[in-house]
Amino acid sequence: MIIGIDHGYYAIKTKQVCFPTGLMRYTYEPYTMQNVLQYGGVYYVCGTGRQTLVKDKTANDNYYLLTLAALAQEIRKRKGERTAKVVLAAGLPLAGFGREKQKFKEYLFRKEQPVRFFYEGERYEIQIEDVKLFPQGYSALALYPEYLKDEPSVLLIDIGGWTVDLMRLDNAVPNASTCRSLELGVIRCMDEILEQVRRNTGLSVTETQIERVLNGQSCSMPVEVVSLIKKQGRLYIEKILSAITEAGFDLRAVPSVFMGGGAAIFQHRVSEKDRLCRPIYLTDIHANAAGYERIVGQMRTL
Repeated sequence: MIIGIDHGYYAIKTKQVCFPTGLMRYTYEPYTMQNVLQYGGVYYVCGTGRQTLVKDKTANDNYYLLTLAALAQEIRKRKGERTAKVVLAAGLPLAGFGREKQKFKEYLFRKEQPVRFFYEGERYEIQIEDVKLFPQGYSALALYPEYLKDEPSVLLIDIGGWTVDLMRLDNAVPNASTCRSLELGVIRCMDEILEQVRRNTGLSVTETQIERVLNGQSCSMPVEVVSLIKKQGRLYIEKILSAITEAGFDLRAVPSVFMGGGAAIFQHRVSEKDRLCRPIYLTDIHANAAGYERIVGQMRTL
C-alpha cells in the first residue's frame, strides 16, 4: 500500500484526509477516544489546537506521531487492514530538498518495525517498507499536467501554513536557481486578523470562522467583523504579490499556478481581469499527497 502524506505546518493531509497540525499529550486516558493516538504508553489527541511552530520538523516527535494518526485515518478511509505494509511517500520544499532529505527520511523511517499503536481504540501494526521523498508543489502538478501544456515557463506559488514557496518551471522542468521561500504563510495572515479583530471589536473569533470568510463562505458574525476580515485578506494578498515581485518574478509575464491551503484566499479575490497576474488555481489541498502517491506508483511500473 502506498500512502502519501503532506506534512504541513497548518494541516496534515493525505489523499483523503485533512486535519490540523495540532497535538495534545495526556498521561491518562482522555474522556473520549475520538482522534486519540496511543503510542508508547502515552495518549495524544491529534488535530487539536495549533502546535508551537518549529521550523525543523525533526526537532521533536510531533510530526512522527501525526504521521501515525494520518496513516490510521487513511487506511480506515480505504477500508484497509489495520495490519499493513506501507510505502510512505512525503515531501519537502524544493529550496531545502537536498539538504533536508536524508534527515527527514530517517525521522520517518524508524528502525523499530513494525510500528504498533492504537488509534481511536483500534490496534494498528504498520510495517513501513520504505520512505520516498519528493519536492512539494512540483509533485502536485503530476496530477495536472495540462497546467504546463503549451506554456514554456510557469511560476509555482505554494501558499502553505508558514511559508510561500516559489519556483519557476521552464519547459515543465523545475529551475532550481529560482527557488525562493517567503515567510508569509497563512498562519501569519490568521494571527494578524485575530489581533486586528480583537483590537478593533473586542471579539475573540476563531480561526475556523476566519477561514470561512476568507474562502468566500457565509458566517454568522457581526458585519463589521466580516468586513475587517475581508479587508485584512486583501492586504495579505497585496503583501504576497509585492514580495513575489521583489523576489524578481514578473507576475504579468508568466502564468502563476497558485496552490496550497492559501490558494483559496486568492481565488476569491484575484482574477486575470485584475491584471495583477495570470492566475491558475489548484485549490485541491490533497494534491501534494496524491501527487506523491502517483509518482511512487509510476516508479513501480517502470
